[in-house]
Amino acid sequence: MWTRFTRLFIIKTKFEAFLVIYGLWLGAVERGMHYLQQYPGYGGWLLFAACPIAVFMAGGRIIDSVDQARER
Repeated sequence: MWTRFTRLFIIKTKFEAFLVIYGLWLGAVERGMHYLQQYPGYGGWLLFAACPIAVFMAGGRIIDSVDQARER
């Protein structure tokens, strides 16, 4: 039973990976908007830019992991 439950949280296809990345992207942009409100000026824009960049790096790793799992 526990194995069946944990399989729900495993990303198996690229489509699922893109859905996860999209959710991360929405959260990052929302957080960036809060940074812009809290820190007006260049500091806020730098923090805003850092949020989506982190999603790009994580998204690349997620997609690579799905590709490696397919090769096995």
